[in-house]
Amino acid sequence: MELFENLSDPEFNLLPKDGTVNYYGKIFSLEEATHFYKILLETIEWKNDEAIIFGKKILTKRKVAWYGEEEFEYTYSKTTKKALPWTNKLLELKKKVEEKTGEKFNSCLLNLYHNGSEGMAYHSDGEKDLKKNGAIASLSFGAERKFSFKHKTTKDKVELLLENGSLLVMKDQTQSFWLHRLPPTTKILMPRINLTFRTIVKKVS
Repeated sequence: MELFENLSDPEFNLLPKDGTVNYYGKIFSLEEATHFYKILLETIEWKNDEAIIFGKKILTKRKVAWYGEEEFEYTYSKTTKKALPWTNKLLELKKKVEEKTGEKFNSCLLNLYHNGSEGMAYHSDGEKDLKKNGAIASLSFGAERKFSFKHKTTKDKVELLLENGSLLVMKDQTQSFWLHRLPPTTKILMPRINLTFRTIVKKVS
């Protein structure tokens, strides 16, 4: 296992093979991060996430929201969400991320974790709605949390700490070969807001 602590070099690939993950570190000052955290907490249309597990609908403690430039439908965990229109603040954050990464995004999935007891199990973002091998840019506000990658075949692991106001980008074959998760912890008592900017493939009518 490799554990990277605050390695904020966007040119460095954290993965040893089969994908690309770049950590930009804090791209917002503490004042800016606090500002965006507060506004997102108060203005985003947060809802408990739904998943169908063994045929039963499960509501998570974690809350989510889905925004985009069109009413994109996005299906994961056997449930479908329809994108809400961008807010001005989300467009502001999208512009900043696009300037930093050189990528373009048309949607954003937001997660609100109320404390460290709420996390995300190992998974990959390989849904058919997403651009294959496209970039996914992850912004973090609030509590700092550990983030883990695990190779699907070799089981190699890579971990890092996602800081308040930081940016992480996953691209190329990362979703095909690696799983990622946000492990729960009893040490974190504060909320964390995570924004993952994505590209949905538009359906040809």
